[in-house]
Amino acid sequence: MRYAVFVTGPAGAGKSTFCANAVQHLQTLKRTVHWVNLDPAADPNSFEFAPTIDIKDLISLEDVMSELGFGPNGGLVYCLEYLLQNFEWLDEELGEYEDDYLIVDCPGQIELYTHHPILPKLISHFQQLGIRVSATYLLESQFMEDKYKYFSGVLSAMSAMVNLEIPWINVMSKMDLVSTRSKDPVSGRNGLRTRKDISRYLDPDPLLMGPSQAEGAEKPLNKRFHALNQAIVQLIEENPLVSFLPLDLTNTDSIERIVSHIDYTMQYGEDEEPKEPKDLDDGDFPDPE
Repeated sequence: MRYAVFVTGPAGAGKSTFCANAVQHLQTLKRTVHWVNLDPAADPNSFEFAPTIDIKDLISLEDVMSELGFGPNGGLVYCLEYLLQNFEWLDEELGEYEDDYLIVDCPGQIELYTHHPILPKLISHFQQLGIRVSATYLLESQFMEDKYKYFSGVLSAMSAMVNLEIPWINVMSKMDLVSTRSKDPVSGRNGLRTRKDISRYLDPDPLLMGPSQAEGAEKPLNKRFHALNQAIVQLIEENPLVSFLPLDLTNTDSIERIVSHIDYTMQYGEDEEPKEPKDLDDGDFPDPE
């Protein structure tokens, strides 16, 4: 049985860095793992090591932009549609690997996950090849510093989950960068000091969308957006699909926990007893000052 984890999320969320760390961690577990790059715009100098399978060996965004005159977004969509038309190339690349673990690094354009048919078609093809699939959606921890930006991230994660319809986990990346001195937009206090503050973002609390009355807090949103906020709150309450696992790449236990959850969603090692993923512990959040 082969396994493929599609690493998705917006640009800047740390997808490639996560892929590199996941590959290295799986190698320490003596698994046969391969990095698959599906981002035709990726800078090869940004990779810690070369991907085993690289879409740029088939087509690159630079070539499409220079030869066809496309812009970055249109060029990227063209590259992925070209991949869909050339599945024989992908099948040949994948055909060499059996009983392997594939980490699939995806582009950062949100529309590919929320409503475009490209990734669903690609995932369906992987499944037709007998590859068991799952996905992770990375959201950068700095989204927690702006509650409206944060909820746009929650909604995009929810939309991606509905669009792709495969086993899924959401990850709050770069937790090592969560500042204990920045102003919490909800409480108005300086810093996300308590575990409770942070947990409201990892397990989205719809009440975060409410106006904050704390002294020094950000100004309330214009009243004309009140109905929209209430609709978002109701949507999240009625469809509690999204929760985040914290990822701190400076903590080796953190990447181990994420991989454990990915294994569990795909039931890695079907001939073995299913293993429960590791629970969260005191090492997951930044220590209060």
